[in-house]
Amino acid sequence: MKKAFRIVSFLEGISYLLLLFVAVPIKYFGGNETYVKMLGMPHGLLFIGYIILAIMLKYELEWKSKTFWTILAASIIPFGTFYIDRKYLQG
Repeated sequence: MKKAFRIVSFLEGISYLLLLFVAVPIKYFGGNETYVKMLGMPHGLLFIGYIILAIMLKYELEWKSKTFWTILAASIIPFGTFYIDRKYLQG
């Protein structure tokens, strides 16, 4: 399950960065909502998958509450999921 979480974490991080730094600027500076609509749903599904897998791994890996909440908070911070992968998931 850890491997699946790492994959979802990576994809969620990439989709979040694309949404924030590509799609949203195009929407507000270019007046084109297409990319936000195109990236929004996949990102939302990956975000939900990240949260569900984190909850499941909390018990499997016996994360302390502080670790668990840090991992959840990282999903809303740009580049946060990459930090989590490096600090808690590699190895």
